Amino acid sequence: MDRKIPQEIRNKERRKQLIKYAAIVIIGIVIIFFLIALMRSSIYRKELILSKVDTGTIEVSVSASGKVVPAFEEIINSPINTRILEIYCKGGDSVDIGTPILKLDLQSTETEYKKFIDELQMKQYQLDQLKVNNDTYLSDLAMKVKVYAMKLNRMEVELRNEQYLDSLGSGTTDKVRQAELAYHTGKLELEQLRQQYENEKKVKAADLKVKELELNIFSKSLAEMKRTLDDAQIHSPRKAILTFINNQVGAQVSQGQQVAVISDLSHFKVEGEIADMYGDRIAAGSRVIVKIGKDKLEGAISSVTPLSKNGVISFTVQLNDDANKRLRSGLKTDVYVMNAVREDVMRIANGSYYVGRGDYELFVLDSDNEIVRRKVQLGDSNFEFVEVISGLQPGDEVVINDMSEYKNKNKLKVK
Repeated sequence: MDRKIPQEIRNKERRKQLIKYAAIVIIGIVIIFFLIALMRSSIYRKELILSKVDTGTIEVSVSASGKVVPAFEEIINSPINTRILEIYCKGGDSVDIGTPILKLDLQSTETEYKKFIDELQMKQYQLDQLKVNNDTYLSDLAMKVKVYAMKLNRMEVELRNEQYLDSLGSGTTDKVRQAELAYHTGKLELEQLRQQYENEKKVKAADLKVKELELNIFSKSLAEMKRTLDDAQIHSPRKAILTFINNQVGAQVSQGQQVAVISDLSHFKVEGEIADMYGDRIAAGSRVIVKIGKDKLEGAISSVTPLSKNGVISFTVQLNDDANKRLRSGLKTDVYVMNAVREDVMRIANGSYYVGRGDYELFVLDSDNEIVRRKVQLGDSNFEFVEVISGLQPGDEVVINDMSEYKNKNKLKVK
């Protein structure tokens, strides 16, 4: 016969079941949190580059790209259309002033030059001949003037004699009038002859000046040809390094074509390029920092091109230490042009994360074992620091290395 279970025992069993189920639920929750913790992303502390926010001065700069080039470089071009006969040097050779570099075929040019010399001598003879002819012609004309003046004097005497005889009654009025007419006619003819003489002197002088000017022009053309011929003797104009030479013997070269380049590789400058949107921030005299690896070289902008080409403005940097051992021709560099100073601002170290003013999402060290994504507003920068406008406080430690692989994470555990 079944007995009825007391209520007290049934309550006791029910409590045991509730405790059992509650323990199972709690254990399950703990396991779930443990698994979530295990699944959460993490990063090793040694992989992080941290920068502590502080306050200080930022000398604001704009970044540009640069290329190291020799401080002096001269291009040697062929002054004539010719061909290369001989090569005396090779690229990389050190050359002094007057060192022969290569030989061009100058036979036709030398022949033409000698022909011009003969023509110049012939023109000189023609000028001398013209001078003699002019002197002879003017001398003859001057003699005619003198002879005609003597003839006029004789006519004057005859006129006075006729007038005297007429006063005595021995002469006639017709003879006096005839003598007067002859005298006045001769006087006019002498005046005409004198005027002709003056005019001929001016004409002959003008002809002589024209011939002298033609001779002068021809002499200048000859001197230009002589200079061209001298330039065709390809020699080094100064002490430098031969950085390029056309070493193809027999190759045809046209007038103005580059045949050699000499450079001073002991001193350098930097040719920079910057987007034209920053054109108002650069000017001649602006202070510049050139970074080559970890080294920083100071300098100043010596010149700026007035026009933008393909959205880029070019400028030249004169370095304070233009003979630094790190400088190599063709070396690419980072150039920072200083244009303003901001004092007592929050700042963090510059890095690859910074691409200009604006809003950023950076990881900030929230505790010893966690970094948290935070929205930060950044301002201007230089090659060392970036201005912090908002989102950070002095003393915060910010991750400044590349964290793009964690762009979908808001928190990361630091191991």
